[in-house]
Amino acid sequence: MVVLSRIYTRTGDGGETALGNGERVPKFALRVSAYGTVDETNATIGVARLHAGGEVDTALARIQNDLFDLGADLCTPELEGDTASRLRIAAVQVVRLEAEIDVMNALLRPLRSFVLPGGTALAAQLHVCRTVCRRAERLVVELAGAEKVNGEALRYLNRLSDWLFVASRIANDGGQADVLWVPGANR
Repeated sequence: MVVLSRIYTRTGDGGETALGNGERVPKFALRVSAYGTVDETNATIGVARLHAGGEVDTALARIQNDLFDLGADLCTPELEGDTASRLRIAAVQVVRLEAEIDVMNALLRPLRSFVLPGGTALAAQLHVCRTVCRRAERLVVELAGAEKVNGEALRYLNRLSDWLFVASRIANDGGQADVLWVPGANR
């Protein structure tokens, strides 16, 4: 467990930070950008929770904890021959998101148009969460092109953005208050 008795350490004053394995890297390193954007996703979910209640809030709290797991996964590079037990996103976390998506989606009518971000305050904020999550996913895909990355971490982000989209529709009165795109409406 982590003990934080002192918040500033001065070790990053030169523009470097430590990864989970102790390796020092520039703060602009792709790996740092990837897990930093996962952290940003988590922060946007914290704002969404201000508008959520009940089961949605409970699910978002669980997702926030998963995102810390994901950050821990990404901040510790996978190395050949490393047999130490590291915290990694597991397939069961991805499967849970898929099951929750299926339950929520069963309550919704099929879409006949793309949805514009908006509607209720919760739905709009969930769309912000979704777009930040997609950016995190793009960074993890880029990282995976350069270094070994846990495939479940990438799958988790992909499912999470889908989860956030479907949850935004639920937050829009079960899709009744969705703001639909009308192609060419303002020509």
